[in-house]
Amino acid sequence: MKIKITSECMGDRNCNNLCPDVFEYDENELKSTTKFDVIPEQYHAVCRTAADECAAEAIEIVEDDK
Repeated sequence: MKIKITSECMGDRNCNNLCPDVFEYDENELKSTTKFDVIPEQYHAVCRTAADECAAEAIEIVEDDK
């Protein structure tokens, strides 16, 4: 799984609060980013929750092709 934060990110940091092991806030860009290119499996469920709860719908999940 990969995550893309779109330009729609409002910088409200909800994803950062929900999963600080994956999401961090970029003070220069004023938006959230991810700490991984490929999200470790143990964080998949919480990342889906973060995407579902994102008010701006700025978290796009890209599933791995298997």
